[in-house]
Amino acid sequence: MHTPKVIIIKIGSNVLTQSNGLPDLERMAHLVKGIHDLIQAGKKVVLVSSGAVAFGRQALPLSEKLNPVIKKQIWAATGQIRLINQYQDLFGKLEQPIAQILVTKEDFRDRKHFLNMKNCLEALLQQGILPIVNENDTVTITELMFTDNDELASLTAAMLNADTLLLLTNVDGIFTGPPSEPGSELIEQISSSLPEMTQYISATKSSFGRGGMLTKYAMAKKSADLGIQVIIANGKREGVLEEFAKQKLRCTWFEPKKVKQAAKKWLAHGAQYYKGEITINEGAKSSLTSSVIRSLLPVGITQIAGEFSKGDILLIRDDKGTKIGLGRAEYSSKLALERIGLKNQKALIHYDYLYLFDHD
Repeated sequence: MHTPKVIIIKIGSNVLTQSNGLPDLERMAHLVKGIHDLIQAGKKVVLVSSGAVAFGRQALPLSEKLNPVIKKQIWAATGQIRLINQYQDLFGKLEQPIAQILVTKEDFRDRKHFLNMKNCLEALLQQGILPIVNENDTVTITELMFTDNDELASLTAAMLNADTLLLLTNVDGIFTGPPSEPGSELIEQISSSLPEMTQYISATKSSFGRGGMLTKYAMAKKSADLGIQVIIANGKREGVLEEFAKQKLRCTWFEPKKVKQAAKKWLAHGAQYYKGEITINEGAKSSLTSSVIRSLLPVGITQIAGEFSKGDILLIRDDKGTKIGLGRAEYSSKLALERIGLKNQKALIHYDYLYLFDHD
């Protein structure tokens, strides 16, 4: 495990929630003390916290007949206040200032929103303030939702060029089988060269969260590929953050690859945010995937789908329809259609804003 400097800590719903669905205030206080100790040790920390729905459920019983989506929105809206007030109280006793940041996927899709959010978070960290990030559940439903807070934490880590992403769940990490079975063993290290390990992972989702271990694995692999070390550990474990600080934590550690440029980190998470699709010919594909740095020129483009503006994310496919990468548009779809297949034109996607799957 590498010595961390900038840490994104994600606390899952199952960590902050008791078996009866109500908040676990004792566990919350224990983790707050551990986070404060990390900050006191000179680490920059951002907390991505679930738990708003649990606090809402505790305070506001709702009819079973009420639409489940509406019910969740109400609990999230009322519970978020209680969640942040509880953090305010606990961190206030330790004289640690905090800030609340509520976000949606749209904030990550739009480059301007993304940079505004990044600048705000960096300013908070410079002033010694702990940002507490959560999804704005009251406005995000269905396709606008994050898979769960693992995805939000992964995006936040990429945005802030964090070196460490710590995902706290209710098990010690990824096992060779269901963790409850006696023969299952903890996989302590997943190196960057290992093949896919999804066959080991249960697809069962957590009791109170939207995601499960498959989501955690996918997000952890993506973050590690971008150069961020990822740790999946048990947030219910006594002294979990103290053990993390001493690098003696029982966990699954994902070995990070070489650190990617900041813009490429943003693009790497854009698979669900793209506004248009670009199909390229075999010559352009060979050029982009070669060892020589190349931008995507109109001459290699055979098809353009969707309407997009300068700065929007585009999905790139080869002539067989295979997804090969993502890029930021240098100009609009209207101009791109006029230049398709032509030589001596400005690149539609500059290399600095090009992210290739399995090649970059």
